[in-house]
Amino acid sequence: MIAQGQALPDATLSQLGKEGMINHKVKELFAGKKAVLFAVPGAFTPTCSKAHLPGYVVLADELKAKGVDIIACVSVNDAFVMKAWGEAQNAGEIMMLADGDGTFTKALGLEMDTGAFGGLRSQRYAMVIDDGVVSLLNVEAPKTFEVSKAETILASL
Repeated sequence: MIAQGQALPDATLSQLGKEGMINHKVKELFAGKKAVLFAVPGAFTPTCSKAHLPGYVVLADELKAKGVDIIACVSVNDAFVMKAWGEAQNAGEIMMLADGDGTFTKALGLEMDTGAFGGLRSQRYAMVIDDGVVSLLNVEAPKTFEVSKAETILASL
């Protein structure tokens, strides 16, 4: 599993924008920036939709006031689902990134097999990234939601 002090792996994450599909190289996306990246097991799922993403939507301005340039949500979903979920959650300040085949998630070592839920998915986590290097990594224990909350990350900044 990736650890604090390590650089993010090379990978590509997709985002569906107004102009079409954007494929972001992870190293380029986070180069020279302070970012908060949080991952959810699935878009439109209960905890993700009722608490995880909404917390970052509500606290986006406060996170940015602490020097955060990018707030991004990633999930092993496709870019169309991530865009629709972001729109449904009024997440205009959040980059909704798709890790369609789980390459990024696997490179981080934060994948989990959910079986019938959808197979390979991401563990729930949040990280602070400084110029492409993980400066804080909070991975949730199974069936918990505490350390990756927006409130917890904001308090750590």
